[in-house]
Amino acid sequence: MTSALTRPVILALLAVAPLAFLTACTQKGGGSVDADNSGPIAVRAADDACEPSQTSAPDGAITFEVTNEGSKITEFYLYSPDKKVVSEVEVIGPGTSRTMTVKVTQAGAYTTACKRGMVGDGIGGEFTVTAKKG
Repeated sequence: MTSALTRPVILALLAVAPLAFLTACTQKGGGSVDADNSGPIAVRAADDACEPSQTSAPDGAITFEVTNEGSKITEFYLYSPDKKVVSEVEVIGPGTSRTMTVKVTQAGAYTTACKRGMVGDGIGGEFTVTAKKG
């Protein structure tokens, strides 16, 4: 027989368990950060904009947190200096965010782009990868 208090306690535990799991899976440092080691580079993707919070980072693992504030599904790309796709994250729905972590081993002049509606060249900008000191 289940007491009246047991059911609410079980329901509360079931509601909290996924959050605890997600927290345990979150990376706590270790290279996938922006240039000042404070966390991912936030990218605002909108119908008429693609705005990274910073436009440079040291080589190594770089994490972008892309938030779609636009009205259509979008994609986010990082292109190499020779215009090849280094990494991409697709199907970022309106009002949602996706994370992209990419290991960049060469310093240089890269390009970022958001592709509203997942078509065309998108809206892009320069992104500089610098060599780590030391």
